[in-house]
Amino acid sequence: MLALVLIVVAMLSGLTAMRFAIHGQEVAVPPLVGLTPTEAERATAGLGLQISIERQYYSPQIPEGRIMSQLPLPGTKVRRGWQVRVAQSLGPTRVAVPDVTGQSEHAAELNIRRRGLEIASMGEVETAGIPADQVLAQNPTANATQLVAPKINLLVSSGAEPQAYVMPSFVGQPLGSASRTLQDSGFRLGNVSVASIVEVPADQSGAAQTAPTAPVQPSPASIIVSQAPAAGLKITAGSTVSFEVR
Repeated sequence: MLALVLIVVAMLSGLTAMRFAIHGQEVAVPPLVGLTPTEAERATAGLGLQISIERQYYSPQIPEGRIMSQLPLPGTKVRRGWQVRVAQSLGPTRVAVPDVTGQSEHAAELNIRRRGLEIASMGEVETAGIPADQVLAQNPTANATQLVAPKINLLVSSGAEPQAYVMPSFVGQPLGSASRTLQDSGFRLGNVSVASIVEVPADQSGAAQTAPTAPVQPSPASIIVSQAPAAGLKITAGSTVSFEVR
């Protein structure tokens, strides 16, 4: 019995000693993100760990040359001699600014965003002889290089403002003369409709009477009874004017 007890005690002592020996070799992985490889090696050398740079990626947050990720994660318990794998940052992506002058606003925006760039602001200026929505200038200038994800400022043409007029009244005028006035002033004649038949009160016999019907088709002699746009409204050159006649 005494011999059995001594054997059990010896086995427990051996297991306890082995457990302390194993756990005594474990260390916690330190945080390495944001450090340079040299700084990371100094931080892990005293713990008996090794650094292995396995990947390099572009990153707008982590400066170039510094560690952007690690495995195992900080705080993980590992044995001495363990290899900590890290990825190194290449910094933000550097691109050349495209030349978008002369392009339409939509095409320029697609061209800029396709390169991972952004539009910071877009101004408009009225220009004669240049179509609207055309890029006139940009900043930074075209083909500028070594810019870190710049934002582009664009100046776009808005086109010349059309000349504005106040709509006159054509009510009571013949359709022919009103049409000539419109065409001579740069406007277009729209729909011309005939006014509806107007019903008048019944006579003494009780039979309903109707006013003379308007002609089936309007003629130059037809008199204008209403118009659209109405008199006094603001219109631009080339607008369409419609009439109702009788």
